[in-house]
Amino acid sequence: MIIKAQSLQENGVRLVRVDEKHKVEVYINGSFFTSYQYPLNIEKPFLFPVIAPDGSVITRGYPLEPRKGERVDHPHHIGIWFNHGNVNGIDFWNNSSAIPADQKDSYGHIVLQKIVKTESGSKGILEVVTDWYDNKGNSLLTENTRYVFSGDKSSRTIDHISTLTASDGRVTISDCKEGLFAIRVDRAFEMPSDESLVFTDDKGNPTTVKAIDNKGVTGMYSCSRGLRGDSVWGTRNDWVILSGIKNNVTISIAIFDNPKNPGYPAYAHARGYGLFSLNNFGQNSYDPKQEKVSYKIEKGQSVTLYHRLYVQSGSELTAEKANEIFKEFSQAY
Repeated sequence: MIIKAQSLQENGVRLVRVDEKHKVEVYINGSFFTSYQYPLNIEKPFLFPVIAPDGSVITRGYPLEPRKGERVDHPHHIGIWFNHGNVNGIDFWNNSSAIPADQKDSYGHIVLQKIVKTESGSKGILEVVTDWYDNKGNSLLTENTRYVFSGDKSSRTIDHISTLTASDGRVTISDCKEGLFAIRVDRAFEMPSDESLVFTDDKGNPTTVKAIDNKGVTGMYSCSRGLRGDSVWGTRNDWVILSGIKNNVTISIAIFDNPKNPGYPAYAHARGYGLFSLNNFGQNSYDPKQEKVSYKIEKGQSVTLYHRLYVQSGSELTAEKANEIFKEFSQAY
């Protein structure tokens, strides 16, 4: 699937509010890039779909727009999102329509309160306020999120800056592998595998990821520690890159941590089946030799986290360039 450009004469970033469809569309140099979506029937806002500079869709379609031949596991993996599996014991990560009603009290959901800013220009800026609710309607966290969108002929960048404020009492973000800044990628960027795998969430609930045809499956992870493939998972890194080929074009997707973040350097929750995430709150979950660390936010206090997602078409992102991007991002905010 390729998304065609809207207008090749446009320069810069244009944000378009489509309130009746609960989304904000983002165009870069005239081409559709992504949309911030906040539907009433899904448990969190997200960016979907996400389009590489060459027009290739890099996000999985399921569960919103299923495509032939893709995996249909983990319905809570939608586009690009930001949440965590254990906030005051409430699971925001795994919540979806697949959770039975009688189990919903264990899960939280995130609701848009208002759009503060949609600014177009050489960079596009979207600012929103959301609330992290438990199933009884209590707000645990108020999140002020700033998205900064930019791009050129061969690259796209999303800076995600999230300020989490404890709304109504102390909030504890507990050690949990289910987090934090994540994307679920298209089948082309999965790593080839002939195995059916079973993964459990923080509560021990199993999900089977079935082996399917590897045709067109070309993904490979690399990271700032110099590791590749499955060995990247559960390691701490400044950045992680996932590269693959779609529509005969080499595409790299990278996520960058920031030294200002608690828990830096973040752990790579980077699975071969297409989940790609960095998590600043889960060290014991990834490395049992490490102590469990919980992060506490007192009532009215805040923590800010900075992450960058970078997409490049036409060539594989090198470690040297990734280090340059990391250095620039570290100093940008």
